[in-house]
Amino acid sequence: MQWEVQNRFRLFRAAEDFQRQVTAQRAGGVLQAERLLERDADGRGWARTTVDRLCLDAAGHLVETCTRDGERESYLKPADYPVRITFAGAAPPGTTCAWTLQNNTDAKQELTIGCEEEITTRVPAGVVTRVVVDAIPKDGPVQHAEADIRVRDLLIAGLGDSIAAGEGNPDKPIALSEEGFCFRRFLGTSNSQYYRPGRAGFRGDKSCEAAADTTPGAAATSTAATQDWQRHGARWMNAACHASLYGYQMRAALALAVENPQIAVTYVPLACSGATIAEGLLGSQTARECPLQGSCAGSSPAQVRQLEGIVRRAGRSVDLMFLTIGANDIKFAGLVGNVIIEDTAERQLSRRGDLVISPQESDDILRKTLPASFVKLRTALKPLVGGNLRRVVYVSYGNPALQNADTVCSGGRDGFDVHPALDAKPERLQPVATFVSERFLPAVKALATCGAGILCNDKASESMSFVDAHQPAFAEHGFCVRADTDPAFDRKCFSQTGDSFEEDQTVAPDGPLACDMRASDYRPYASRARWVRTANDSYFTAMTYPQGLPALLKPRDIHDAMWGIVSALYGGAIHPTAEGHAAMADAALPMARAVLDLPTPPDVTTAPLAPAANTPPSPDAAAPAHQ
Repeated sequence: MQWEVQNRFRLFRAAEDFQRQVTAQRAGGVLQAERLLERDADGRGWARTTVDRLCLDAAGHLVETCTRDGERESYLKPADYPVRITFAGAAPPGTTCAWTLQNNTDAKQELTIGCEEEITTRVPAGVVTRVVVDAIPKDGPVQHAEADIRVRDLLIAGLGDSIAAGEGNPDKPIALSEEGFCFRRFLGTSNSQYYRPGRAGFRGDKSCEAAADTTPGAAATSTAATQDWQRHGARWMNAACHASLYGYQMRAALALAVENPQIAVTYVPLACSGATIAEGLLGSQTARECPLQGSCAGSSPAQVRQLEGIVRRAGRSVDLMFLTIGANDIKFAGLVGNVIIEDTAERQLSRRGDLVISPQESDDILRKTLPASFVKLRTALKPLVGGNLRRVVYVSYGNPALQNADTVCSGGRDGFDVHPALDAKPERLQPVATFVSERFLPAVKALATCGAGILCNDKASESMSFVDAHQPAFAEHGFCVRADTDPAFDRKCFSQTGDSFEEDQTVAPDGPLACDMRASDYRPYASRARWVRTANDSYFTAMTYPQGLPALLKPRDIHDAMWGIVSALYGGAIHPTAEGHAAMADAALPMARAVLDLPTPPDVTTAPLAPAANTPPSPDAAAPAHQ
């Protein structure tokens, strides 16, 4: 006989959502599954139909009791699990199966059905259910089989920063308007405003003149416009953290459930964009964005404190923890700002608001502050994982600025002309990319694994399981990499020379794109050569208006000059795409299996997906990528 746990990724309320993942992963790994799912979703995002059917509340927090496939379950301490049992032997037509199910908790079950039929039942948690079947043919000998069913429920937590959370990949991406939306600049010239696609459905005034109106009643109109604008934002699994179903941690935990039919995975998503060790993991942090509906607390609780409460309520330690942290500690977003924000009024203000810092400043933090922060982090995490940090799978970062293993992207406005002040100048890009490769990535590996010169009290129990197998692949898929198989919109509308948008302000309000396609033709989740979001991608996918900006940078209205910068940068610029996250999940899985003592699934022969009608094949399947 055979048996399996149904809908065994317990964050999903609906079995159909889990089964869709099972079917897709038969293509061979998470990356191939992602491409297949997006092929079916036309690049619009498979998660948009799943995000509203999770065991989370409107704010993105776990619920205590979740109704899954019609059954109310305690999320952290389920009393039982749904299983499917089938007779797997060769049985002639007309053979009947006499089944007996017995354990020391429930009454014995006995039933006789056709052997081609399956049994769906629930088995109690923590005990063995003995299953016996006799297959009785019309003629011939009886076949007898016995099996013990005991579901192994794995408590898996995901902690860390924006890379851990899935930043850049909202579950429901922004719906783009074909009309232009005006942003001001800090310049006092004829070029002091510009137009970009706005949010579809927004009913307010899209011009900058309305924002400058000081007549009576204008303030109320501006407030109403802001509220309407916010209602048409992107949808996140957890808006305060910009946490997404596309994040590598969620995808890896889901893949473990897909691969292992006789386990259940109770997944705890806690990673939060903007998190550092001090503010995010060990202490609370400012919310990235408020949810589209419901109240907004303005902050997110410390991830470690949340997990302590979960462990206490679950009555057990964490079986596996995925972790990525350290980039915000060295102010990586400031390094990005340093590269791409031109020497303008925007750069001067961003510098004062900590959105621009130098590699030297980051290196000082890396040497002087981050090691002590990791000491505190190890101390906080050990009790949550049974005293051994081997259960913590630290997944490192990929260098986002490479076009191949030995070459940094050449830079320029390609992918960054969504704002007039953005330009990845080579003289700024090269030192940052070198710092990431030669200083930051080796340092976080040493910190996670108690490497040379790192203070660890007991290396055997304080060294984390480390993953960086995805880094060579990321070196071939940096933000500048293009291919002839990229989506048509990218090839036609994102100019390599920085001329993607209409500059004539008599034309731009009605059509802000320089190409002859519509903004809504952009496909945020289509397969493409780059695995790293550009600023253009970030704006066209998330168009974030973040909360909690420093007072110096707080815009006064939705057309304010600072929104143009932060809406391009805070929604995930220089973060992995869904394909990048899928590749990270594939890299993390071997280590996760080893920690959990789970089998490696049988080899799957993989090949590029066949092209759909009128759709180019995936980048890895055809023409070589190029800059």
